[in-house]
Amino acid sequence: MRYLYVLWSVTLFIVFFLILFPFFILFSLFGTWGRKAIWQLIRGWSYVWFFLIGMPVRRVYVQKPDQRKRYIVVANHTSYIDTPLIFRTIPFFVRPLAKKELAGIPLFGFLYRQMAVLVDRSDNASKWKSIQMLRRSLQREGSIFIFPEGTFNETGDPLKFFYDGAFRLALRTGTSLLPVVFPDTSRRWHYSSFWRWSPGINRAIFLPEVPVADFEPDDIAGLKKKVFDMMWAAQKEAEESTS
Repeated sequence: MRYLYVLWSVTLFIVFFLILFPFFILFSLFGTWGRKAIWQLIRGWSYVWFFLIGMPVRRVYVQKPDQRKRYIVVANHTSYIDTPLIFRTIPFFVRPLAKKELAGIPLFGFLYRQMAVLVDRSDNASKWKSIQMLRRSLQREGSIFIFPEGTFNETGDPLKFFYDGAFRLALRTGTSLLPVVFPDTSRRWHYSSFWRWSPGINRAIFLPEVPVADFEPDDIAGLKKKVFDMMWAAQKEAEESTS
């Protein structure tokens, strides 16, 4: 049954993608407006897909974000399902930072390049260019989304260490951070195997925003620790509530 469930989920994903792909191409011709239109298409796709594969999604607000503001949204990363969950749960447009390698996937890579700011973490020049693109996106398009752990958390702890990038950018641009925790995704699709899918609830826990005005302009470590501690506590509490 598990194999049938995975095949059903993946087939639905591919079918929806192929149906929408001509619209992705069309809207890609219209710059920022087109990117936001693509966002709405993917958002609608995510609502239907998560419903049909038996993964109900629930937002939990410790504090509701102000949708009129621009944020650097940060979340934990434990599963491939985290990426579609961004579009299903974040209630406003965000442009994610993502690994460059996935842009090479046929057809899907086209969509990936349209929506994400790509980075090659092994290349310092690429990292610098990505930061500049994120900065421009904040100024011209709206909020951005970063997984500060960079890659999957395989440690067994609620979180692994955070990179500095999101916090440096927040301080340099004066942009508040919005921490979000995805506590269930590793149970929905475990990173260790393509076949380790399981239906069930997917929560997104929205924590209070963290204004950078409370920190000195060079206090990357202090800002990072504040956000890390908030997310660690929320993830640990969520894990314990489901154990």
